[in-house]
Amino acid sequence: MLSGHTSINLDAKGRLAIPTRYRTYLSESCSGKFCATVHPDVCLMLYPLHEWGPVQRKVMKLSNMNKKARDLQRLIIGYASELDMDTNGRLLLPPSLREFAKLDKRVVLIGVGNKFELWDEARWSDRQNEWLADGGNESSLSEELEQLSL
Repeated sequence: MLSGHTSINLDAKGRLAIPTRYRTYLSESCSGKFCATVHPDVCLMLYPLHEWGPVQRKVMKLSNMNKKARDLQRLIIGYASELDMDTNGRLLLPPSLREFAKLDKRVVLIGVGNKFELWDEARWSDRQNEWLADGGNESSLSEELEQLSL
C-alpha cells in the first residue's frame, strides 16, 4: 500500500526521484515499471504497472456514448504512458504529462493506496486548503463518507 506525503524537486530533465522508502517494494512488486496518466484535478496519477491494468479496463468499460465518460477515457487512456524507474530510482516524466499537470520544479508525491498522485506543490497547497475549509460542512458528505469512522 502506498501512503504518505513527500515534497520533491524535479530535475532539469523532468525526472522524479522516487523516495527510497518505496523503492524496494516497487522494484519487487512491479520491477520499477509504472503507468503515468492525468487526472481531471490537474495532477498526475502514477500506477505501479500491475495496478494499471484493472484501472484501464474499468475506464474502457464506460460507455463511449456518454460524453463525460468518453472525455474521461480520452484523458486517462490518451495520456497514459509507461515509465521505467532507472537504477537511481528516478522516473522521467514525459513533457506532455508535466505540461498537463503544470509541473515545474517543486512537486508533491502523495501515496493513495494503489497509486501515487503527483501535484505541483503550490496547486497541492491551494487544493488542500480548499478541502480543509469545506471539511466542516457535514451536509456535503456523501452517505458512504458519513459511515466512515476514523
